[in-house]
Amino acid sequence: MLEITIKSFDELTKQELYTILQLRSEVFVMEQHCIYQDVDGKDQKAFHLMGYENNLLVAYTRIFKPGDYFNEASIGRVLVKKNFRKHRFGYAIMEASVNFIKSELKLSKIKISAQLYLKSFYSNIGFKEVGAEYLEDDIPHIAMIASFLT
Repeated sequence: MLEITIKSFDELTKQELYTILQLRSEVFVMEQHCIYQDVDGKDQKAFHLMGYENNLLVAYTRIFKPGDYFNEASIGRVLVKKNFRKHRFGYAIMEASVNFIKSELKLSKIKISAQLYLKSFYSNIGFKEVGAEYLEDDIPHIAMIASFLT
């Protein structure tokens, strides 16, 4: 079972931040062969959801309040370590992220910038595409929005 922890940037230990950045680089830079500026100056405004399996960081999202990334609350940098994807941890971390936004931030509308190949995954969670496809860091994306009951 995935153990979930959510912290603001200031609450992160140096080791937690290092491990987050290492995993994001492993998935988004190395695995997806995408050279981009991951350390983008937005981590300081985000809440960091970390999913652990046997004390190993295997899943992660970055959560923003409205206005810190989009006009709506948002979830980004969604990832699951490659060898752990078969456990459906993506659904677990997205559910935990949505629940945090609903219960702690008291918000129901969430916008994401989804990699196009994951559109059906996010649709299964309740997100609907809005607008046209676009390239972000040379990867096709689509904006998606969901409204959840609080």
